[in-house]
Amino acid sequence: MSRWLRHIAFVLTVTLALCGCSRMGLAYRNLDVIIPWTLSDYLDMNGEQKGWLNERLKEHLSWHCTTQMPGYLDWLDRLQTMVATNQVTDAALQARTVEAKQAIAETAREITPSAIELLQGLDDKQVAEMNEAFAKDQRKRQEEYLKPPLDQQIKERAERMEKRLDDWLGPLSPTQRQRVMTWSKTLGDQNTQWIANRDHWQKQFSAAVAQRQSPEFPQRIETLLVNRESLWTPQYRQAFANTEAQARSLFVDLMAESTPAQRQRLLKKIEGVRKDFGDLKCLKVVKQ
Repeated sequence: MSRWLRHIAFVLTVTLALCGCSRMGLAYRNLDVIIPWTLSDYLDMNGEQKGWLNERLKEHLSWHCTTQMPGYLDWLDRLQTMVATNQVTDAALQARTVEAKQAIAETAREITPSAIELLQGLDDKQVAEMNEAFAKDQRKRQEEYLKPPLDQQIKERAERMEKRLDDWLGPLSPTQRQRVMTWSKTLGDQNTQWIANRDHWQKQFSAAVAQRQSPEFPQRIETLLVNRESLWTPQYRQAFANTEAQARSLFVDLMAESTPAQRQRLLKKIEGVRKDFGDLKCLKVVKQ
């Protein structure tokens, strides 16, 4: 099941990952703000809560596979066509990104009622533990991404990007590696805005949970999970737009410089994910 979730994360965010997430695992690790059952990473749930959550998980995964997965296959087809026809353009990447964001929002809307019910059932001790987990998460990210000097942050960001590009495309040429470094330098200290905005969101989430029995709680959680961008800080909103634009530019340039072997490797990787999806039993039931 964890493999399935990783594939879901890949499909929902592969364009964003190709276009500028600071690391490939970002999508999967950020599912805690999309899918409620990963809140277990921040909560010490009792047996009854775990049992309830497992049952909801089965229901949500069934819904996801039967209603969302066919659209993912179509999305992968469009992604493959872009690469196969050498039509990786800024406009095409923007279109795939919009589609991915829409898919994320639809999943978030589906699971929000479960998130609300789970959170309303927390006791004060669990809420305190959740808040401490948020604080620990923030300290860890600050240590890893903000404490190093800016030059080191830029170097490490380029190394992370190059590592995952090596996985998708194979070894990069010197020209491609230099383009990655230029991209990372252009982003500058974007880690600062990213982590500040994450802390901003977590504090709003904690404040909402503190009032979890209020009539306004369901709407507040829906906003936090489904309409997250409306709560971004102005600084991060600007930084994120720049990050997306720079990332699209990077990938367009890398694909323009790519070799036939690199494009074939990328197509094979996408096809592997597509095959894994196509082999799911729930999809075969839908097709019958």
